[in-house]
Amino acid sequence: MENEEVLESNETIGHPQYDLDKVYLFTEFPDKISGRCDNFNKAHFASSIKNGSYLRKCTNCGMTKRI
Repeated sequence: MENEEVLESNETIGHPQYDLDKVYLFTEFPDKISGRCDNFNKAHFASSIKNGSYLRKCTNCGMTKRI
């Protein structure tokens, strides 16, 4: 019950709910504010290259986008 309340409060603040285990395509989900995480509005990322793709992972929440 507490988890549902937390989700509801996050939605009212304006934080969209993302599946943090999924790698999102930047072309399908571009940044709301360029160069910032959609969840935390921070610009702190860890980057890597995997299978010829550039991956950008937020160091706060772990949301990953393939650029």
